[in-house]
Amino acid sequence: MSKTILITGAASGFGKIAAFDLAKKGYKVIATAQVYPQMTDLIREAKELGVNLTVDKLDVTNQRDIAYITQKYDIDILISNAGIMEGGPIAEQPLDLIRSMFDVNVFGGLELAQGFIKKFIAQRKPAKIVFTTSMGGLWTVPYVAAYCASKHAMEAIAEGLKTELAEFNIKIATCNPGVFGTGFNDRGVDSIFRWYDPKTNFTPSSAFDGAAESLSHQLDPQSMADCIVNVALDDNSKFRNVHPKETEDFVKKLQAEAWTVKS
Repeated sequence: MSKTILITGAASGFGKIAAFDLAKKGYKVIATAQVYPQMTDLIREAKELGVNLTVDKLDVTNQRDIAYITQKYDIDILISNAGIMEGGPIAEQPLDLIRSMFDVNVFGGLELAQGFIKKFIAQRKPAKIVFTTSMGGLWTVPYVAAYCASKHAMEAIAEGLKTELAEFNIKIATCNPGVFGTGFNDRGVDSIFRWYDPKTNFTPSSAFDGAAESLSHQLDPQSMADCIVNVALDDNSKFRNVHPKETEDFVKKLQAEAWTVKS
């Protein structure tokens, strides 16, 4: 029997690629987008490609949307992929931007998961939740510390859910992308300059000189979407899935070095 899979943040990036790939494989896919214009684009593209999937609106910061979606759909797998990045030095970054990021990346993802978890348990249904976190959930990337903090939080939440839900046969996994060219990282860098002013901020503008170079070597997002799909469908997947392998090795090296670094 085909599994039903709901994906958040499916208007672009990994979520969109994974949604179309899963639908092509014959799974029942509910691809959700934050706003109605994104829904329209997804519906049109699916029709043009001859892909059969359901498209619905889900802003994970909107409690009415969450209540509507969790009541409307019975699913087997949740791929919690919606996220935003606000960049900049955390010593100066406006707190309202950090709060909005946590609203989407942490509280929205958790509230949606809680809604479906209650249904899974009430229905005595085996299920799986896959959270798209980040390599930044395992170490702190300079000048996106607040974003990394939100992903660190989701790593902790996912680990907690993994332990707490094991007895209910609800499996939890995370997918931790490296630097992929979905446009997400580019927009994160762009966001800095909507508030940063070298005339008033103490962080020197030279701090951002390497951004363009780092963004010029981003990876093809298809392989990360493939990783997410494989983890979602694998009943025996690893809990943590950093991709690509080079990023996993790099993160492990940094984590080991963190025990000896000086303050």
